[in-house]
Amino acid sequence: MSLYLGLPQWSHPAWPGQLLGVGARPAEHLAHYARVFNTVEGNTTFYASPTPETVRRWADAVPPQFRFSFKFPKEISHQSDLVSAGKQVAAFITLLGPLHGQLGLLKLQLPARFGPAGLPRLAAFFEGLPPDFTYALEVRHPDFFAKGEAERALNRLLMDKGINRIMLDSRPLFSVPATTPALVDAQGKKPRLPVHLLATANSPVVRLIGLPHPEDNHPFLPSWLPHWKQWLAEGKDLYLFIHTADNARAPELARQVSRLLGQEMAPWPGENDRARQGLLPF
Repeated sequence: MSLYLGLPQWSHPAWPGQLLGVGARPAEHLAHYARVFNTVEGNTTFYASPTPETVRRWADAVPPQFRFSFKFPKEISHQSDLVSAGKQVAAFITLLGPLHGQLGLLKLQLPARFGPAGLPRLAAFFEGLPPDFTYALEVRHPDFFAKGEAERALNRLLMDKGINRIMLDSRPLFSVPATTPALVDAQGKKPRLPVHLLATANSPVVRLIGLPHPEDNHPFLPSWLPHWKQWLAEGKDLYLFIHTADNARAPELARQVSRLLGQEMAPWPGENDRARQGLLPF
């Protein structure tokens, strides 16, 4: 079993002196991040493909046990409608060649318009994927959260193909009114969908979308803990990606989650006393 705990990015303007070393150059941020966390959500690949030189630099910056979790490009997930995307998939996976030993997940995030009628196309897409990697799917169509036949059909497909269904928990984010620019921005971008707890394959994935202050998210964590511990006890690889509305203090919240799971993360430069003593009150 392995716990892979990470953030949605490896660099943030608020992190130098907290997670990243003071004065670290941007090119050093990934290496500093990887001293503390063992995975990251590679959302950049959704918007644009990196150059081969960039991919090689990423590979050189992290230790062998680090795992990248990249999104398929939007040309595949949002623009192709999963039709005749085989060449694009092959080109993307080939581009990531230097990282093949460090790929934790390849994630397909489908748009909200992709509903039950698309399941045959989704099944055909899965059939064409190389079997050497671990895949995860995030859906946003409301029918896939209605506990009806559409959702059952999706879950059967994922279990049959060994694809992990991503569990997105945005309850903390939407538990308060949007009274700050960070909350307005985050609530405008993130979906507000029910949380359905189901590990459809051997690498369950949870994306927790929290409030800016770590302590405000504490009430939402106890309900997760038994499931996280159970999946780890079953020998699954658990991927937890911790967000906050602006991500400025996401590293602190991630440390608190790690302590709840009985695991201690490496210290980071400039970590303050409050974060070091950040045990949760339950």
